[in-house]
Amino acid sequence: MEVVDAVHTMLAVREFQDKPVPPESVRRIVEAGRLAGSSMNRQPWHFIVVQNRESVRQLGALAKTGPYIAQAALAIVVAIQRTPFSVSDGSRAIQSMMLTAWSEGIGSNWVGFMGMTEVKPVLGIADELDVLAIIPFGYPATPVGKGRKNRKPLSEVAHLARFGQPFQ
Repeated sequence: MEVVDAVHTMLAVREFQDKPVPPESVRRIVEAGRLAGSSMNRQPWHFIVVQNRESVRQLGALAKTGPYIAQAALAIVVAIQRTPFSVSDGSRAIQSMMLTAWSEGIGSNWVGFMGMTEVKPVLGIADELDVLAIIPFGYPATPVGKGRKNRKPLSEVAHLARFGQPFQ
């Protein structure tokens, strides 16, 4: 799948098939996160790849906004160092992982945003790191409406040269 096609069609997936994600796909997903750009190339992230079913279920129980994590084939917990740009850098890595997964027919969704300290002792994450998000991955349980996004028109969100001049 072309990158632009992945951007145009990727939607949040919250229901997953009971089907493992192949190891080579997992590696490509994590590698996409590792290769994301970061401020001053600091790479302030750590990716904890969780594939054990019971551990994935436990993450689902801990994530208040994402209990559906428990159904996923795997979850990647993104922990970041405390630097001025680590949230944006970690977000770039997450988007790269999600787009890479989508290009292989693997769905995902962003769960949580900081403050997930209860996840740290479960996965042995150091106190000096923050958990940015948990990303569940798996094959969608039902067909996902590729390309049917409910978004504002480009003319409402993009401006040409100055704010208020619609980009057409």
